[in-house]
Amino acid sequence: MVYINCDMGESFGIYSAGNDGKIMPLIDIANVACGFHASDPNHMDKTVELAKKHNVKVGAHPSLPDLQGFGRREMKMSSSDLTNTIIYQVGALKSFLDKHGLKLNHIKPHGALYGMAYKDENVARAIADAVAVFNVSIFGAANTTHEKIYKYERGLDFVAEFYADLDYDENGNLIISKGKNEAYDSDLAAERSLRAYKENKVVNTGGTDTIVGCDTICVHSDTPNAVEIITNIKNTFQEVK
Repeated sequence: MVYINCDMGESFGIYSAGNDGKIMPLIDIANVACGFHASDPNHMDKTVELAKKHNVKVGAHPSLPDLQGFGRREMKMSSSDLTNTIIYQVGALKSFLDKHGLKLNHIKPHGALYGMAYKDENVARAIADAVAVFNVSIFGAANTTHEKIYKYERGLDFVAEFYADLDYDENGNLIISKGKNEAYDSDLAAERSLRAYKENKVVNTGGTDTIVGCDTICVHSDTPNAVEIITNIKNTFQEVK
């Protein structure tokens, strides 16, 4: 069985992002923004309430403090600053989970922070220090510094995820847009997801295979055709059962 997770709850103030109302009933796990790259107290509350309504597990999606750049710009921070920044954000979301009687399922860093921890052991350790405070699972990419530090060095419950709506470069790195996400071919997303699940492989932009993990599949709520992608993935996996 494959679990679909989605980065969501990314609206804030008068700004709207993603179609959370249509996406939430289709997924298993929601990674909820915590206010530093997107969201605000009212939207966190609303997103957690929506997740509870549809029996969706909720994890925290903390970011670098980069609201203007949507958390997609790298920043230099000390390890202690980074750890505390994550604890602060997760703590905020956890309060809303407590309000609605839900448990914190996991932590999944967002955007540039996720990418920085791909190869920087000190960044990964700072993240691991925050995760240990909450004693929950950590989502990350297999065969990267994520797995090396989170799983093997720190012994955290590591959940390897595959990205259905992002490409991987020839070095195995995710290609994360600096601006708005573009629509992704839903048939290709489903095909790639199935292969990642069966073979732990995906064709990268260089035309060769990258080894990936696939305990869960991620689709972004701000990908314009996210509902179509998720529906296609679910139908594809249903057909091969």
